[in-house]
Amino acid sequence: MARTQKTRKLSRSDFLKLSGAGLTGAALFGMAGCGGGGTISGGGGGTGGSTFVFGRGADSISLDPINAVDGESFRATRQIFDTLLDFAPESFDMIPALATEVPEAEDDGLSYTLKLRKGVKFHDGTDFNADAVKFNFDRWRDTKNEYHKGGGGQTSDFAYYIGQFGGFDDDSVIESVDVIDDYTVKFSLKEPQGPFTRNLTMSPFGIASPAAIKKNVDDFWQEPVGTGPFTFGTWERNSQIRVEANKDWWGTDLPASQGYGGPHLKEVIIRSIPNNTQRVAALTGNQLNAADGLVPDDVPAVKQQEGFTLEFRPPNTVGYLAMNNEKEPFDDPKVRQAFNYAINMPKLVEAVLGETGEVASNYMPPLLPFFNNSIKPYPYDPDKAKQLLEDAGVENLETELWYMPIPRPYMPDAKSVAQIMQQNLKDVGVNAKLVTYEWGTYIEKTGKGDHTMCLLGWTGDNGDADNFLNVLLNSASATPTEASNVAYYKNPEVDKLLLKAQTTVNESARKDAYYKAQEIMHEDAPWVPIAYVKPPIGLQDAVKGFDPNPTSSEAFNPVSLSGGK
Repeated sequence: MARTQKTRKLSRSDFLKLSGAGLTGAALFGMAGCGGGGTISGGGGGTGGSTFVFGRGADSISLDPINAVDGESFRATRQIFDTLLDFAPESFDMIPALATEVPEAEDDGLSYTLKLRKGVKFHDGTDFNADAVKFNFDRWRDTKNEYHKGGGGQTSDFAYYIGQFGGFDDDSVIESVDVIDDYTVKFSLKEPQGPFTRNLTMSPFGIASPAAIKKNVDDFWQEPVGTGPFTFGTWERNSQIRVEANKDWWGTDLPASQGYGGPHLKEVIIRSIPNNTQRVAALTGNQLNAADGLVPDDVPAVKQQEGFTLEFRPPNTVGYLAMNNEKEPFDDPKVRQAFNYAINMPKLVEAVLGETGEVASNYMPPLLPFFNNSIKPYPYDPDKAKQLLEDAGVENLETELWYMPIPRPYMPDAKSVAQIMQQNLKDVGVNAKLVTYEWGTYIEKTGKGDHTMCLLGWTGDNGDADNFLNVLLNSASATPTEASNVAYYKNPEVDKLLLKAQTTVNESARKDAYYKAQEIMHEDAPWVPIAYVKPPIGLQDAVKGFDPNPTSSEAFNPVSLSGGK
């Protein structure tokens, strides 16, 4: 989640939830497996008569998108709800969705006017219009609104609204949402927000039926009603969610190249199988049409299996080793640079990630706008590392290297990463003791800054540099007890550049600010960037039209099945 520096206050518990939102979740949620069913078969792609079965690592928590914080919930809500804007397939290029065009900023970035699609219906038959948009945003941002609540024990407190728009009531960057006419809505902001339109693409901001919320807001989390390509069918907890084709979806006749078209399927079953081995076996045993959450070791086996193929999501993560810049000797940039030179990153990435990863050169993935591709990774140079440590007066250093106890999307095997780093550091005279904790304790202790070094990472939300650099490296994010800047990196010049980029809508000015900030960060070296991970997805050859999404929440409306297994 990005941070609006002037107003945002995000709890450490929300960071814990959101830092992993996007992919696996199996180890985090620990739910019972469900192999399910027998052999499945595809039936005539494009006929609307097929059932597509997708295997994943964990169940959803809430199907009310604004009250969800986990990627597995968004995987399901993505099918049921539409957002005002969206991303084109396999990219972060914005395209229209419920709005008819991507709006330009007006009034020096203080307002946006959105034209809405006509003739769109919610699944309950009620009209989508400007009043519906206003209803949703008023529900999200106004704590006095009678529908400002969730249900089902999901206590996110509308966390993504806080994260992307600064908070509720007076803290919200949105001043007002005004209905101009039935199909025109105007957003007025208190200050310019560079990533505002990108925030509107995010799954949490799917537009819900006002009538359904008014009817029973407490159960909306398990009885969702949107405008999406699929309608909600059934939810068997910890087993599967079934959604059915919306024959009246507004996007059916629009270009498939932009992610529209369909739905070509009769129904989709999203099946939860936490055990990775069982999930892969279900795929290769034709109990699933597709599965994600595969680990690097699964890639060769699936590739060699006749009748199956692999797709890779574009990298939208970064894994890193954070050095606590407030603790000696990591308060010295020479020491931090030395650690960057000391790690043989190409060998590490090849050993742990194989073809699912690429060496990180920077503090955000290259898919994002404003990525400074002139910055190159620190080369492996142990002699240079030794010299820098000597220049800093550091010898025979004893320290700790903390690693995560569970797989994360950005680092599926943190222990192996830590072990390789430990040996590389030993080669330059550093003795790093490996330490781990239970996941909740790990997040709590790194948030407090108890560590000297820790492995962590981030999965992006909105396709904007702000979502990485502000969250992870702004001084405002280094608040003791709830830091997302676990390097405790503080550079006033960087802070000014990040604020400038966040509060202007001038793309050239944003680029200049972000490029300069990345150059300073590279020199300051608060982290050792590790890798950008390309999560693999296993598919039957019969699956057509599956477009891997960098957010990990693919839309299934373009998918069809051909032939049979």
